[in-house]
Amino acid sequence: MKRIFAAAIAATLSAGIAAAQELKPLNSDSEPDRMDWSVLEANLGTLPKLPEGLKVGGVSKTLTNEYWRSLGEGYQKFADKVGVSVAYQAAQSEGDQLGQLTIAEGMVTQGYKVLLVSPQTDANLQPVIEQAKAAKVPVVNVNDAVIPQAEHYVGNVQRDNGVRVAKWFIEKRPSGGKVAIIEGQAGVYAAVQRTDGFKKTIEDGGKFQVVASVPGNWDRQMSYDAATNILQQHPDLVGFYCNNDGMALGVVEAVKAAGLQEKVVVFGTDGISDAYKSIAAGELTGTVDSFPVLTGEVAMEVALRLVSGQQLPRVIATPQALITKDNYTQFQGSPDEIRAVLMKAASK
Repeated sequence: MKRIFAAAIAATLSAGIAAAQELKPLNSDSEPDRMDWSVLEANLGTLPKLPEGLKVGGVSKTLTNEYWRSLGEGYQKFADKVGVSVAYQAAQSEGDQLGQLTIAEGMVTQGYKVLLVSPQTDANLQPVIEQAKAAKVPVVNVNDAVIPQAEHYVGNVQRDNGVRVAKWFIEKRPSGGKVAIIEGQAGVYAAVQRTDGFKKTIEDGGKFQVVASVPGNWDRQMSYDAATNILQQHPDLVGFYCNNDGMALGVVEAVKAAGLQEKVVVFGTDGISDAYKSIAAGELTGTVDSFPVLTGEVAMEVALRLVSGQQLPRVIATPQALITKDNYTQFQGSPDEIRAVLMKAASK
């Protein structure tokens, strides 16, 4: 079944690329046709009048991960603000590519007028792009896998997640040492960019050696096991960078089990509430928060502007920040309070 599904995806992807040659494959980090989230209204004006009875569909990776639940909260928050109906559904797990595809295809056939999708991989929702295009349904690719032929993307600069953590190591651990990376799902755009950003930046610093870079597949237990093995092989390790917070929290447990919490620092990515709690408790060293509630609000606004007929840049960039014990209290509060903090920072 998996081989048949993979073959179908590959065939549709090839057809999609041939049918949309005017679009270069999207690299959301470097796409020049972009706008920052903070200037959407200033550049485009207030939200236009929306069609009557508008139904918006949101398709996520999974709801077992807090990040994706928070993204959905952002969708709902903005939809409630403007009186729009939104349905938010997700696959059973972050590996359920076929389940996610089935949900997205169903939304197109059920008459949803615009879709917000967060793909499992860079390829598994490509068939929906073609189906939606034929039905004149705009699709917004929202963090973190990137569909190459997506016409619109909302999310942060994935490479910067890793770069920010690497710069922390270079500044705070100037003597250098051995570090390891726990990657997300192999081949997924966000995992590749986060890993490459960290690895290149920290190695260019000249003092650090990346001794291991292994997949944790977004899974906490798998990451715990991977970190345990790495620590056994490299007891002099000074730190880990993990592609998401769930994996990072698994690594924290492995570090504690090895009795190395005073020597080994651990960073994650996403900014989930458990990461903040762990930072406050002095366990997780830090995370790169990509503010999923705000990202969801921005993505919903983009979707509604598109369905109203506005022309938008291909990429709308959303904020991110390195969070440690030194600044985590600045980013705690209601979504509106956090939005105000980020808007102020963007205006500087």
